[in-house]
Amino acid sequence: MIGVYLWLTIRFQMITEKLPDEEIYILLFSASAFFVLMSGSVTYFVLLYKKRQIKNKRDKEHMQFIFDSELVKTQFEIQEQTMQTIGVELHDNIGQLLSLTSLTLNSIELDNLEKAQQKIDAAIELNLKSIKEMRLLGKLLHGEQLVKLGLEDAIRHEISWMEKSGKFLLTYDIDGENPGYNNTDKDLILFRITQEILNNIIKHSQASEINVKLDYTDGGIKLQIIDNGSGFNLDELLEQQKGMGLKNIQKRVEIVNGTVFIQSQPGEGTCIAIFIPYP
Repeated sequence: MIGVYLWLTIRFQMITEKLPDEEIYILLFSASAFFVLMSGSVTYFVLLYKKRQIKNKRDKEHMQFIFDSELVKTQFEIQEQTMQTIGVELHDNIGQLLSLTSLTLNSIELDNLEKAQQKIDAAIELNLKSIKEMRLLGKLLHGEQLVKLGLEDAIRHEISWMEKSGKFLLTYDIDGENPGYNNTDKDLILFRITQEILNNIIKHSQASEINVKLDYTDGGIKLQIIDNGSGFNLDELLEQQKGMGLKNIQKRVEIVNGTVFIQSQPGEGTCIAIFIPYP
């Protein structure tokens, strides 16, 4: 820049030696205006660049804030879902096992040793089942730790609780090659999305069959959940503001830069496919 300025100065001196005063003044004014314009343009573009830098930084900070807030919300929702599952399990399964154990022990008649021994053995077996179920609940209490062990196992664990109800025929398929590393934050959000979809199926679909598929693709993970339930009209559902669960799923998928595809018709079941870049 300095070299250009010196060259222009020398050229200006050579030219002005041959020009009258009026033309020199005009030339000086033009040159000054040119340099002022150039300086102003450079200053403007520098300020514009810095302004964009600041805006990009603020946008990134805002997106990170939204992501962190959604992550905290997801963690609380998983904990809430876990507590609900534990409550149902304690009431419907472990509570029943312990009640049967108590009834069996109270019905023992010591004057018939053979029958008494049979009932004692039955009570011991019921007690062992209760202990096994309590250990499974202990693992469930650590929902986040379960996700840290891997998304595959976390989903498998969730499906196992649904299978115990006996109301659904569930299949769980895993395709592709596991990348061997994980993104715990994305796993947590994708696991919560899985829980939300399965809960919607339980509450609204009247389905009897559910297929869950986890597919590892180049640069991402695809989650697909299909049921044979009653289905719905997606446009009408969203228009009537009844599809808040679906909107919540879409919002979470967008937060991790993913895409969601929902296909459903009344009486024809539902397919929800989600793709997120991974890791």
